[in-house]
Order: sequence, then C-alpha cells, then structure tokens
Amino acid sequence: MATHYAVAPARALPRGYSGPEMQCDYFDAGACRSCAWMGTPYDRQLADKQATAARTLARQVPAAVWERPVTSPESAFRNKAKLVVGGAPGEVTLGILDGTRRGVDLRACGLYEPGLAAAIPTLADFVDELRLLPYDVPKARGELKHLLVTHSPGGELMVRFVLRGTRQLPRIADGIPELLRRLPQATVVSANLQPEHKAVLEGPEEIVLTDTTSLPMDLGGVRLHLRPNSFFQTNTAVTIELYHQAREWISDIAPRVVWDLYCGVGGFGLYAAAPGRVVRGVETSADAITSAQRSAAELTNAGDIDFVAGDAAISPWERRWPAADLVILNPPRRGIDTRLAADLVRERTAYVLYSSCNPSTLARDIDALAGYRVMRARLFDMFPQTAHSEVLVLLARDQDRAATAAS
Repeated sequence: MATHYAVAPARALPRGYSGPEMQCDYFDAGACRSCAWMGTPYDRQLADKQATAARTLARQVPAAVWERPVTSPESAFRNKAKLVVGGAPGEVTLGILDGTRRGVDLRACGLYEPGLAAAIPTLADFVDELRLLPYDVPKARGELKHLLVTHSPGGELMVRFVLRGTRQLPRIADGIPELLRRLPQATVVSANLQPEHKAVLEGPEEIVLTDTTSLPMDLGGVRLHLRPNSFFQTNTAVTIELYHQAREWISDIAPRVVWDLYCGVGGFGLYAAAPGRVVRGVETSADAITSAQRSAAELTNAGDIDFVAGDAAISPWERRWPAADLVILNPPRRGIDTRLAADLVRERTAYVLYSSCNPSTLARDIDALAGYRVMRARLFDMFPQTAHSEVLVLLARDQDRAATAAS
C-alpha cells in the first residue's frame, strides 16, 4: 500500500539560529532519509565537507591552495525532481519507494526550486486523471515508473514520463494539450522507455511529444540547451558559480587552445570561449553535442569553438586537434580513462582544469598525471544536507617533476 504524509514543505531557518538550519516533516516522520545530514547546522556541514575533501586529497592538494568553499541555499535549490511513481491509478505517489518497494509520496519536498515545487502537484493530478498505471516493483507489472522534471532559470519545465513500454503512451500524448493548458511553462514533454526490471532511472529510447525539443538554461552570458537525456548539475546557482570560477582561472593563465573533454552540453568550453582562442570539446552523447553546438552558434565574438561526438580518450588525437595549452576534464564519478592521463603527460600539456564529484577518483587521477602540481582548489556545495560536493582544481605542469618523471 502506498504511503501519503500530510506535511508542510521543509523550511530554512534564519542565520544565527543555534539549532538545525533546515527542518523537514518527511525526515522527522522517518519517511525519507535521502538528506542524511538533515538537522546538522549548515556551517558544520560545509566545514565537514571541506575537511573530508582536504583529507582525501592531502597528498595531492597543498593546504595553502584551497580557496573558500562556495555555499548553496540550504533549501529550494534543486532544479530537478527524480520521482518514483507508486500507488494505484487515480491515487499515485510521487517520491521514493520504502523498504518493501512501495511508494512513499514526497511531493512537498523542500529541496525543489519554487517553480518546480509548484508544478509537481499539477503533474500528480494529471497522472491521476489519466489513470496511468504505476509500475509495481514487487510484482514487476505496470507502466509508469518515474516522473523526471527539470526547471530552468527562466521558469520553463521539461517533463519526462518514464514508461515500461508504449502501452499507455497514447493516453499521455492525447493529454498533452490539457497538460500544457495547466502548465504552459512545460515547454518540453517526452516519454522515455525503460522496459527492464531493474533499478535504472531511464532507458535509451526517448519520444518527444512537443514541438520544442530542448530546455534553455540561461546562465547569464551563456545559454545551454538541455535535451531530455542531457546531464546538468542539479543546483543551478552553484553551477553558475562553478563556471564563473573556471572562467576566472582560465583567464588568469590565458591559454590559446583549450580542449573540453567529457564536455556534456558544453558548459566549461562555452565559458572558456574568447576572441582569438580555439576551443574543442568532445562527449560520447550525440544529443549533448547537438546542444553544445547550438549554444556555441549563439555566442558572439567567441573565437574558434567546436564540439564533436566521440571518445574523450582518443578523439583529440584521432582528429588531430591543435595541441592544447589547457585541458578541461569533467568526467563521471569513475574518473578519467587511464589512456588519457598517460597521453596528457606525454603531450606535456601546460595546464589541466579538473572538475570532480568524487575526491577519491580525483586523487587517483592527479597521481596519474605525473609531473603536474595543483595550483588552486575550491569546493562547491552542490548538495546541501548530504555529504556530496564538487571540487574544482587547476593543475600546472611542474617542469622539475616532469623532468624527473621522464628520466
């Protein structure tokens, strides 16, 4: 049986309050433990994250190069909702599954940006009225698995229905006019097909149901375009700070040629673009590259910039790109390919800018980049109420160490 809770949204308390900075009725009721650090004052959360990152990277990052961490709002910061659909037709839950794999409704979660939070009850009503059949995990039957909703800085929404198959797709397609009447800000609506019975959020096939196929993310000076399968950080405000910090450090070293590897929709490369500069980006996802190319075409006076689909470990050499003065790395949690680290060392690239969500693999990869030293490092708190964070480091080729490594 699905579980519903009558709750008020989580709230952030004023600075200076001596107790916990954020309160959540779901957490207090034991309904959700996703925010494992709920109840810990934010200043302590930030100090603990910084201490953990510094300890994990103690051999690679000198204490003196760490800059002040970038903070986040403690609530209402998430631009994306990843909602498991449970319950029964006409009585769905949107949230998570409990220990018995039954739905727990968390539609009033206080982590969502206001525009996103306001849309979720309307989407729940829409799903109920269409009598869509939630996927029952214990029985391995049903149709609607997840509802994925992304909110842009301009207030627009991308709504994705993750389905087991196409059986109930006509109901959703026929209901699009009514959904857009209720949520005119839903500029992109799609169905994703995930037929397998396993804990995978989405499948490989996407069916876009609206004329518009991408969500614009205007970050101030750069506009990214997210297609349904595109990756973007869940904290827009801190992501903007991350990109601006990267641009500042890049400006200080003034590279002529920049490679943006694992570039996604091109955020770092687009922020690195400048008159007279060559920027090349590569990403395995063709959809992400289509988005990056569109964003690049919108830039003015941005130099020579191009993005291609391919393998970050081999594409720069296969395509005979001009030798890089700076390589930007933004890999998934597993880190970079070992071949790539060896090639960067061999090519004697002057600088590496590395953005990581996993300090352990970052430490390993810095060790693999023999002959480099960390010049600057900064932590970005993308995920308040949890132990997770993003770390940005700038490495320079140390000529003394490089000579030793080569001998």
